[in-house]
Amino acid sequence: MARVASDIAFTPIVKSQQARKGSRRAYAHMEANGSWRTDITPELEAFIAAQRSVFLATVNGEGQPYIQHRGGPPGFLRALDPRTLAFVDFSGNRQYITSGNLLENPKAHLFLIDYRQRKRVKIWGEARMVEADDAWLSRLMPEGYKARPEQVLLFNVAAWDANCPQHIPLRLEAADVQAALQEKDRRIEELEAELARAR
Repeated sequence: MARVASDIAFTPIVKSQQARKGSRRAYAHMEANGSWRTDITPELEAFIAAQRSVFLATVNGEGQPYIQHRGGPPGFLRALDPRTLAFVDFSGNRQYITSGNLLENPKAHLFLIDYRQRKRVKIWGEARMVEADDAWLSRLMPEGYKARPEQVLLFNVAAWDANCPQHIPLRLEAADVQAALQEKDRRIEELEAELARAR
């Protein structure tokens, strides 16, 4: 049984590796001071609501891992309460690997990375798929988003951790770059008009 929330990832063999590599003392100090969070804080909820992308990891009954990307407009992934996240699972390639894995093993992991802020969040928990009925869709379907809903993923948070920005490259969303370029073009037009008037 886990003594602290980070034990979900820091198993005895992981702790032995930390000890061998020299990081166990720092993580033991972190554990003594509260470890990882188990509830969705307002800061985490705001970070999640801004994301357009999430990676969902599952493992089948034979221990084979699988990572699936899910995306949508900001707000497609949302907190339902302090321990539950959810999103509409849109129709895709219809392989159903994630759905099948969750039937065998509900343990799952969400990995969120924001390249603009150079921040990543790791969330451990358990997940299940439910039918995308009208009640779920009215609550979770992003307004105006052109995708066919197929089911809903409910994710019960067990623990989460936010990593440092080290080695995360700075990347911008195409829409943000386009908006910045349009603003630059608008400003150039203003300056050219001012210059023409000054002549």
